[in-house]
Amino acid sequence: MPKVTAILVDGGFFLKRYRSIKKVKKLDPQKTANDLWEMCLDHLTQAKGETYSLYRIFYYDCLPYDKKQHNPVTGKSIDFAKTEQYNFQVNFFEELKKKRKVALRLGVLEDRKRWIIKPAKTKDLLSKKIEVDDLTETDVQFDFTQKRVDIKIGLDIASITLKKQVDQIILISGDSDFVPAAKLARREGIDFILDNMYNPIKPHLFEHIDGLITKIPRPNNGRRTRKTK
Repeated sequence: MPKVTAILVDGGFFLKRYRSIKKVKKLDPQKTANDLWEMCLDHLTQAKGETYSLYRIFYYDCLPYDKKQHNPVTGKSIDFAKTEQYNFQVNFFEELKKKRKVALRLGVLEDRKRWIIKPAKTKDLLSKKIEVDDLTETDVQFDFTQKRVDIKIGLDIASITLKKQVDQIILISGDSDFVPAAKLARREGIDFILDNMYNPIKPHLFEHIDGLITKIPRPNNGRRTRKTK
């Protein structure tokens, strides 16, 4: 009987790395969902041809922001429910819902009720390369923060582990917040694998995982990378 694996995907991390690896500016919801699906299925075939059975793919993200705000530079009203990002997120989630054994675990975006200057422009302002009057509407962004996503990931790792539902957990993420949950899983005998999608991780994280495996191919060579301790 094959061993069972659960795959947990940090959605914000996945989309950022996917965009960077694929070198695309505008994401297609259906293609992005299909590529994520294939990437996860590739994880089922592991070292020496060993095949795992899929328990479930858990995808963690937030519902997109859908309110109106006024850009502080131009005063222009922006309806976030009509933005390209909003349409992508909604359609992408719908595509994921069609996939077998995919569970959406959605948190919320907290509205901090403020606009912030993008980091690059803040640096230019502080170095006096530009003045406030030089800012354009694209130099600022509305300030959101994710809520309940990291907590959901941690709770699901703990729940899956303590209920003995799988033999292995694969986490697609680049965040070190998973460490406490990973330590629990490993203490309980779960094989804990991190897929960092070629994103550098801090050396100390190797202490808390059983392997580092990336499955999405790079566009330049089409090869996948597998690293184990």
